[in-house]
Amino acid sequence: MKETQPPDPQLRRVPNSQSLWDDAARAPASLGCWTCVDKEICGGVHSGASFFDCNDYCRCPDKNACDLVCRGNPATYVARYREVGTFDLMKAPRAPEVGVASLPSMVPLIEHNSARHARLNFPMVALPLHKLVDLDKGVLRFRDREALATQFGIDPHARLVVSGVARDRRIERYWALPNRPALLKQLAALNIALLTPPNFSVLTGVPRSDNLHAMKRIMLVWVEMAQTGIPTALHINARTERDYERWAELIETRPEISCLAVEFATGAGRGSRIDWHVARLTELAAHVSRPLRLVLRGGGRVLEPLRQSFATVTMIDTDAFTKSRCRKQAYFTEAGKLMWRSHPTAEGEPIDDLLQHNVATLHSHHTYLERLHADRRFVQSMRLGAIENRDRKAI
Repeated sequence: MKETQPPDPQLRRVPNSQSLWDDAARAPASLGCWTCVDKEICGGVHSGASFFDCNDYCRCPDKNACDLVCRGNPATYVARYREVGTFDLMKAPRAPEVGVASLPSMVPLIEHNSARHARLNFPMVALPLHKLVDLDKGVLRFRDREALATQFGIDPHARLVVSGVARDRRIERYWALPNRPALLKQLAALNIALLTPPNFSVLTGVPRSDNLHAMKRIMLVWVEMAQTGIPTALHINARTERDYERWAELIETRPEISCLAVEFATGAGRGSRIDWHVARLTELAAHVSRPLRLVLRGGGRVLEPLRQSFATVTMIDTDAFTKSRCRKQAYFTEAGKLMWRSHPTAEGEPIDDLLQHNVATLHSHHTYLERLHADRRFVQSMRLGAIENRDRKAI
């Protein structure tokens, strides 16, 4: 009999990554899922791709060099598993209830003070967590609010939202810090209004064990932050319906979780997939028997459906800062639509006025959207009430 060679792992690459999107309504669980030890927690993978189970998603030619949480590299897998104790979210420690103060409909993200001479006049701003922390030394970069305000060009009395969303190489360095609790105590001294944990990636084309590990890390970091007394939003990263179910079950049993954070600026916000995630978030909010607040980064087009399910939705806006840096100016058309136009500046000319204008314009835009969405919900509720009254009279 002719001996056959195993397929090249690189040949397992799926040209269309959308075929790996999990959809339990359209595809059965992969054959290998039914005997997997993680089936109860994971729920299995449901996609149109022809894989026996999620272990086939690891395409590393040298398994010993695999940096995923993958059973193909047993030594690394065991070490990473021990980091989190178990993949079960319910086994995470409890945290005290820390109230989250009211938030506006929009908070501008400010990354630095380059090309600026003045300070932004706005009562609340968002700052990236990785810009506040020296990830090499494990200490804050700023001794007090004044030093921080000078570095970012903001009002020293502005309320602060600190966003943990960042590229993997940065947030993985945060996880590697041995002194996170001590660092968070330093951060708490800055009087943070809201902190969102790092969004450890829950990728599509990787073994599910890598996803489960990432979600447990998100939960553990949230606990660390909340235990320090900092108001913290739990970041929701998920790949499957079962992931969302697990988050919902956890949140329902933990009243200390009152605010969630979601990021739609990258993978989860692509194409029609964002609608799938919105549907799952809607189900999550319906499962939890108390109002939840939501902080959103990216995904402006789904603000309205999310506001139907959550008590409040706040957008961490990146456009005002990014567009200003690219010399773009926001304006409203006669029809009230937000648009951008080129706004060149002379060499060396600061962009303070442009940034102030764009932040104010985006704030007006989001305030208008919030009121518009509220009016539409009111009209819809009135219509439903009228229909119910008509049906009762008919009976």
